[in-house]
Parts: sequence; C-alpha cells; structure tokens
Amino acid sequence: MSKENLYEKSYFSRLPELNDLAPDAFKAFVQFDKAAMAPGKLTGKLKELIAVAVAHTTGCPYCIDVHVNGAKKQEATKEEMAESIFVAAALKAGSAAAHGVNALNAYDGSGGEELYKASHFNRFKELGELSSDGFSSFMNFSDETMKDGALTAKEKELIAVAVAHTTGCSYCIDVHTKGAKKQGVSKEELAESIFVASALKAGSAAAHAVNALNAYDDEK
Repeated sequence: MSKENLYEKSYFSRLPELNDLAPDAFKAFVQFDKAAMAPGKLTGKLKELIAVAVAHTTGCPYCIDVHVNGAKKQEATKEEMAESIFVAAALKAGSAAAHGVNALNAYDGSGGEELYKASHFNRFKELGELSSDGFSSFMNFSDETMKDGALTAKEKELIAVAVAHTTGCSYCIDVHTKGAKKQGVSKEELAESIFVASALKAGSAAAHAVNALNAYDDEK
C-alpha cells in the first residue's frame, strides 16, 4: 500500500541508506555540502539564510526544515529568516517577469536566433506599458524586498545572486551580480553564495531520494 503522506520528517531518516546504495557519490556530495556551508568569506549564519532562501526556491520541505533549524542555531532571527524568504519570492517571481522579454521577442518575431542577449532586457519596461498594474505592483514588491532591513542590502543581494543561480535566470544573474558588486560584495563572497545555491539545488535532489526509496519499497 502506497504511503498517503508523501512528506513526513521521519522519512528523512532514510537518507543514510544512500550511502549503502551509492557510497562514493554520497560521500562526495556530503563533503561538497559541508565545504559549501562552512564559514569562509561569508558567515555560517548568512550561508544558512541563503540556504533557507534557496530551499524555498527549490520547494524542498526537508531542506526548509533542516536549514531553518540551521539558521536558528546560528542565531538568525525570525525577521531575518522572513526577509530571506521574501528575497527568494521576489527573485522567483522576477525570473518569470524577466523572461517576459523573451515572450515579447517571440510574439513580435524579433530578437533573431540568439534567445539570450543582454540587450533583450531593454524591453523589460514594455511589460509595464502592456500590464501597468501588474508591473508596478511587482516592481514595488521587488524594490521593497531588496531594501535594508533586518538584513542589509548587501546580504540581500548575495541571497538574490544565489536564488538567481537556482532559477537559472540569466537576466537576474546579471542584474543582481552587478547589484552585489555595487554593495561592495567581493568575488570570493559571490562565489561562496553560488556554491551554497549549488549545494542546496543538489541537496534538494538528494533529499527527495527518500521519497524514491519509499516509492520503490511500496511497489510490490
């Protein structure tokens, strides 16, 4: 009989079984994950907050649980956690909005063979002319999420860069990498935020393996 509840905290206890099934890959991932999350140019606390944001982007409930608890252990406040989540929300929505320039090119039959060019983003404001209320509401939300608050604008840009690498939005990566640089972010800090995103995106796939184990064992 298949499990009715597809997600329960207890299922995560099956994760070590992967070490028995694919030991080399499992150990390599754990080593990478530990290295990505270790304090470096970025504090352990900020890395956990980046992880929380990315986990909300991937939608992995196990990762959310693990990294919210990790952030709490690093003394992140509930306000800091909430702000990191809203940066993720703005970037996830922003990815869809930014790709609207590709939709405009497709609709108009313009843009040529190259689907991604930095100059294509110049059409972004056209979306405001076509859907003014939606555009202005989104821009207001996006601007508010990136302001100094419980987290600094610099910290928020680092979170935004990580989330943009998770959504795979080239325009967002360009905008927020430049925004991070303006906030004084170093290349080393940038790289660390990207590796947290990498670890969480891989971690989401690994964590969901417990559901695959459940499904495999349920099927007779």
